[in-house]
Amino acid sequence: MYRTMALLFATGFIAAHAQTFDVASVKIPPPHVIGQPFDITIGDIRNGAVTFTNASLGDCIRFAYGLSSNLQLSAPDWITGSESRYDILAKMPPGATPDRAPEMMQALLAERFKLEFHHAQRVLNYYALVVGKGGPRMPEPTASPVTAPAGINGQLHILSNRMPMSEVVSELSRYMHALVADETGLSGEFEVKLVWTPDDRPVPEGQRGASVFTAVQEQLGLKLVSRKGPMEVMVIDRAEKTPTNN
Repeated sequence: MYRTMALLFATGFIAAHAQTFDVASVKIPPPHVIGQPFDITIGDIRNGAVTFTNASLGDCIRFAYGLSSNLQLSAPDWITGSESRYDILAKMPPGATPDRAPEMMQALLAERFKLEFHHAQRVLNYYALVVGKGGPRMPEPTASPVTAPAGINGQLHILSNRMPMSEVVSELSRYMHALVADETGLSGEFEVKLVWTPDDRPVPEGQRGASVFTAVQEQLGLKLVSRKGPMEVMVIDRAEKTPTNN
C-alpha cells in the first residue's frame, strides 16, 4: 500500500510541479505497411516545439529521462517494440529553453499515459564511452550543417553541428544495439562527425571503412570500453497504451 501511494504521489508531483507544454497533441498514427519505409523522429526541438513521429513509448521515456538504451528500461514489450507508435507535437511556453523539454515530457507522460515507475539496480553488460589518451577531437559547436564524406558503401553516420554527449551515447546505443554509457565527463555541445562501417554490413572488398571502435577513437578522440557492472534501471509499473484525449 505504501509503495503504491508513493508511486501515485510521485506521478502527481511531476504533473503538478514540472513545467509543462503550452499545448500538446498526442495521436496514434495509421498502421505501418510492412515493407514500406517510414520516418521516425525522436524529440526534435525546433522553433519552440518538440516533435515525435512514429515513436514508441520507450523512445519518449528515454528522451524524458535521459536514458541511452532500452536496456535501461524494464517494461512490457509493447512499450519498447514497434507494436504501438505515437505522433506527438508539443509547443513549449514562450521563452522556454530546449534543455527544459525533457522535464515537460515527463509531465506529459504522467498526464497522458499515466506513467508510473520506480528505479532498481541491475548488473548489465555495456560499453563505457570515455575520453581517449590524446583528449577529445570534437570542435566547438558551429552554425553550419555537418556533412559526411562519400564513397564508402555501407556507412553509418552520426552527424551534428551541435550535440551533447547524452545524444552521442543514445545514437551509438541505437546503432550498436547495445547499452552505451557516457563516462567522458564532458559537458556542453560539440560538432560531431562520426562515420563507420558495421562489422556485419556486406561491402565490396577494399571498400570497408573503419569499425565503430576505430572511428570513435580516430574521429572523436574518445574510446568505447566493454564493461559489466550495476546500472540503474527504470522499472515501469504502469503505462496506458491509449493516451488520454488531447
